[in-house]
Amino acid sequence: MRCPACDHDNPDVARFCADCGGHLTTACPHCGAPVSLGTRFCTACGGTIPDAADADAGRRPDGTGPAAERRRVSVLFVDLENFTALAESLDPEEVRTVQSRYFEVARSIVARYGGTIEKFIGDAVMAVWGAPAAHEDDAERAVRAAIALVDAVGRLGGDRLDPGHAARAEDDRDGEHGLVVRPRQREAEGDLAT
Repeated sequence: MRCPACDHDNPDVARFCADCGGHLTTACPHCGAPVSLGTRFCTACGGTIPDAADADAGRRPDGTGPAAERRRVSVLFVDLENFTALAESLDPEEVRTVQSRYFEVARSIVARYGGTIEKFIGDAVMAVWGAPAAHEDDAERAVRAAIALVDAVGRLGGDRLDPGHAARAEDDRDGEHGLVVRPRQREAEGDLAT
């Protein structure tokens, strides 16, 4: 049996390629019997087998395993209140200084509670708990980080900032969590799919 990934010739009974480790078989979606990749019909039940390209969708380019996985995560969104008005009243350099301080505080607090910054969007921060590492108290960690971050933003201060400057954090009152698909090999911020 030839490997579809590397073209190595393998014994007919092989389930994985001896050269690259890629899958040589898949399971029939109807009866679960093993079938060779590229087979159009199951020899056990006669069911139609999806195209091999469809069967390999979501796998790493080398065919060795899933390129992504589903994870249950807690997500925190925090943004600065009235940031647009603040930005219009400051010079661009001052806006950048304010944002930089805010983002550093956010990074520090999210890390302290075991979260991962997923992305910065304007004045908003999106952080996740549960990916890449999951803990049973991820939701609580996210809430604690939100409280700490909202509190810390009020203390950022500065010459041009209103002492009462605040942040707001979105939470899910129903206690629900979301499912995301994340790459097994994290390449950059912003690579979660919901």
